[in-house]
Order: sequence, then structure tokens, then C-alpha cells
Amino acid sequence: MRYIDVNSDLGEGFGPYRIAPDTELMPLITSANIASGGHAGDPQVMCETITSAQTHDVRIGAHIGFPDRAGFGRRPMPMTPRELELMAVTQVGALQGVARLRGAKITHFNFHGALGNLSFADADVARVLLKAVKAIDSRLIFVGLPDTEAIRIAESIGLPVMRSFLADRGYCAAGRLAPRGVEGALIDDPQALQQRVAETLSSGALRLITGEQVPIEVESILVHSDTPRALELAHATRAGIEDSGCKIAAYPMLDG
Repeated sequence: MRYIDVNSDLGEGFGPYRIAPDTELMPLITSANIASGGHAGDPQVMCETITSAQTHDVRIGAHIGFPDRAGFGRRPMPMTPRELELMAVTQVGALQGVARLRGAKITHFNFHGALGNLSFADADVARVLLKAVKAIDSRLIFVGLPDTEAIRIAESIGLPVMRSFLADRGYCAAGRLAPRGVEGALIDDPQALQQRVAETLSSGALRLITGEQVPIEVESILVHSDTPRALELAHATRAGIEDSGCKIAAYPMLDG
């Protein structure tokens, strides 16, 4: 039996502001990528999200992004290697601290928005970020897009990886998301998304916005929390996994 993890980027509020139905999404996923104070998130939101994850037995991970709240981490920021390194360890360390306070531990991490896109294409940036996180905890699982520089670098330095499929985003090539605003870049119809998930898992091939299909490895599927109809899309994702003959389950935790 093949098992598929369902992950989501959560805790992307700040202060009194909440932008997504995190509470309703939590029972529908198996791993949560929690904003760690860069593009969004603060200690209180981190704590709330961790507590909710514990209640639903959901894996906890750090969601690392550029420190750009106004742009929600979706704008590139020029940073030196040292700045990238310190940014990554500070955000992971912040979530680790709050998790330990709540008697939990983080088990994975991923990159958000513009930082993620940069790490997928730039091997030097990916290496700096991934080595920084590895220095904190070499057991943390890197969740990233397959066929990217970030996944290749993570494997080369000995970090465990989990390959994630963004079912609600169109791809222009293997490992490359279509830019927002391009036709087909966003899939927001639940039925279309359910069919896309089932087809991709069943065939082992990803349909690009051009109609071409390319091989893809999938171990987890991302549900974006901040998109319209997020709850409907989460249910569609789960239905698509089941339609493919796979089962939904959290990824194995590493001992030690």
C-alpha cells in the first residue's frame, strides 16, 4: 500500500489577524508547515498552531520565508549568504523553542514563496539554507518540490527529504511552478483538482500547463491555506488520493 502525506502552510497570521481557516484545515492534513516569524507568524500564533497540531496528531514543521510581511514573502529579497544562513536558523530556532515549551518537537521544514522558488532554481542559495538547517538538526526532513536544486542539494548533504506536489498550482516544467498570473497557474476548481491528484498519483506523471506530461515523484501533497475555497480544495485533495488507490498517512518520524 502506498501512503501519501497531506501538508499545509499554516500559522500565517500576525497579532490579531488571521488569514486562513487553520482550525478547520488541521483535521484534514497530516503535517503542518508553521510560519516561523519571517513572512508571517509570531510567538502567539506559533503557539496556537502548534497546540492545534498536537490536538489532531499532526506533524509540526518550520515554514521559512523572507522577512517581508508586507509582501507576504512573495517578493525576492537580495541577501548575502550569511544573511540567508542566519535567517534560516533564526526561524527554525524560534519554532523549535515554542514547540519545546508546548512539549512538542518539529520534524520537518520547507521554504515559502519567493525563497522557495529561489532555492529550487539556485543551487548556491539552496546549499546555504539547507546546510544552515542541518547544523541545527540533521534529522529534520526537508519538504520540497522534486526535480529541483533544493531537493538535489538536500540529498547530497544527507538531509532526509519528502517530495511535495502542489496540486493547486500549475507547472511550466518539471520542478518549476508557473508564475502567478499566467493562465493555468492556479487550480481552484475542487473537481478539477481531485482529478488532477488522482491522475498524477496513478500515472506517476505531472501534466504541465502546456499539456505535456513529465515524470514526478510524490510523497506528500500541499494544500494552500490562504487560497479561496481552501477547505473545499483540501477535501478534494483527500478524495483524489483515495481515488488513486493510495492511503493518507503522516510521514514516518525519524528516531533519535
